[in-house]
Amino acid sequence: MKKIFTRSATETAGFDTARLRAEHLLPALFQPGHVELAWWETDRTVAAGIMPAEAPLALPNPPDLRAGFFLERREAGIVNIGGPGTITVDGVVHTLAPLDALYLGRGARDVTFASESSAAPAKFWLLSYPAHAAYPTRHVSFATAETAVLGAPATANERHLTKLIHAGAFPTCQVVMGVTRMQPGGVWNTMPPHTHLRRSEVYLYFEVQPAHAVFHFMGQPQETRHLLVHNEEAVLSAPWSIHSGVGTARYSFVWGMGGENQEFADMDPAPVADLR
Repeated sequence: MKKIFTRSATETAGFDTARLRAEHLLPALFQPGHVELAWWETDRTVAAGIMPAEAPLALPNPPDLRAGFFLERREAGIVNIGGPGTITVDGVVHTLAPLDALYLGRGARDVTFASESSAAPAKFWLLSYPAHAAYPTRHVSFATAETAVLGAPATANERHLTKLIHAGAFPTCQVVMGVTRMQPGGVWNTMPPHTHLRRSEVYLYFEVQPAHAVFHFMGQPQETRHLLVHNEEAVLSAPWSIHSGVGTARYSFVWGMGGENQEFADMDPAPVADLR
């Protein structure tokens, strides 16, 4: 399991491109037949790309967690960005269509991931945080989840934001997750940007075509930096950092948050006129 430790805003301001990518970018997340795990010190986040091929994959229990099993003291949110698949939780099978989500509460012991077809494998994106209480497993259908239409063609940011795992639907300890899909002609997301010191965030970009990329903007509002992100790569967004992006063509992303506050609108604006 890859381990990434928290860096301050002052440290990050002096990073070159290679160091910035090493500290904030998770590449090569989806490998056939593998579970790719990363632990981030901020909010004790665990992120994983899980891609079952011919055989199912069990959720591992890395020794670094010092736990009897992965979810002994944790919860997790999962979004499927690939083909249809299943997640079996303590003997109960949950079928996830593309972009469906599954919430796993603290105490779920045996978790197994499978693809319906190895020709079109499922790609399960998992975010996990420490949990102080145990809540039941929940399947969330993307087709019926709450969706807001944001932005406009005139500002090149028309997008559909779908909330999958959030306090307005059912209780969790920390994890909040959803999907934003840029619409034709839309390339800008979260502009003007904001920060939220009460929670950190992780962005998984997908549906980025091979000849295109997303410029993810980060850093303090008066000390901005950027990461060049390709398909199915994730960005670790610190609480002090803005998190906005623009693509060379349309794209989608899974956003996930953990921390002390689950209020979706809890943010500190960073007006465009004040950015540097």
